[in-house]
Amino acid sequence: MHPSKIVKLTKAIDLLGRPQGTTIDALKAELGVDRRSVYRLLDTMQQLGFPIYDEKGEGRRKCWKFEQSYLQKLPNLQLPDLKLTVSEVIGLYLAKSDMTALHGTEIGVAVDSAFNKIGSLLPNNLFAKLDKIKALFVSTCKDGKEYAGKEKVIADFIKATLEQKTCVITYNSFSTGRCSQFLIDPLHIFERYGGLYGFVRTTDYGDIRMLALERIATLKISTKRFSPPQDFDPVDRLDEAFDLILDDPVEAVIWFSAEQAPYVMERKRFNGKWSENPDGSILLRLKTSGRWDIVRWVLSCGAGARVVEPKDLQDALVAEITAMQGIYGNCQDS
Repeated sequence: MHPSKIVKLTKAIDLLGRPQGTTIDALKAELGVDRRSVYRLLDTMQQLGFPIYDEKGEGRRKCWKFEQSYLQKLPNLQLPDLKLTVSEVIGLYLAKSDMTALHGTEIGVAVDSAFNKIGSLLPNNLFAKLDKIKALFVSTCKDGKEYAGKEKVIADFIKATLEQKTCVITYNSFSTGRCSQFLIDPLHIFERYGGLYGFVRTTDYGDIRMLALERIATLKISTKRFSPPQDFDPVDRLDEAFDLILDDPVEAVIWFSAEQAPYVMERKRFNGKWSENPDGSILLRLKTSGRWDIVRWVLSCGAGARVVEPKDLQDALVAEITAMQGIYGNCQDS
């Protein structure tokens, strides 16, 4: 489901969950859609299992509501009865433990608050288990990026993505060493290694880029709307890259020693891409992008990995190792 549709769905749930329910006109105004779209959304919600019914309200207007059995009464509030199971709660906390990039920010505090509210909706026999469930998942953000003070940029980026609105940003590029201002169409946001990144389309050139959100110095949402590219799949694009660098495709064959081989073979992304040698070493065949990411990975394995091909990737590794030898040679001389 597209993010904008999810937003409309959650707004509709809020309105339908009120004691007085809601009307078609109120849904039209809140969601910013026409009458036909409202009825289509209600049909979709019923297909998803939401128990919705209508009754005659004031005058001749119908009011739409959730069935009473679906709502759990709380002081001054009615909310959908979630009926969360232990497995579902564990899944939620596992997802929360993975959000290290937001720790220490206002958004992170809001996430903690949301989970506290979820706890208040659980049946009594599950509420007592929350502390044990929390203790199962330990996360650390020592290598995470710093997002304190970037909450508005992140919130506006998400808002513009959902509303499909073009933005004017000032971006601090490490590769060029300067800040530049340009137009973007924000498409998707994702987390990697404690950092938040966004896929954007440059409005003037039409190419897809990946931006680190903490490097966006300023972001202003315009009134101009855009249509997202139909031929762009963020998951496919990330799968194509070895890590975070998106550049020209590279085909490589890498040898790993018997000691390093198990760490490679246990990774799902490499399934079917390696062949085992009699001595326990393996040859891994990759078709990916991100040449420098491959170089860094091979270097991290020390003498336990070697690029077999292509030649230019071998040369890049040799150049890096030679430069390192020069640095450490100078250290020994001093």
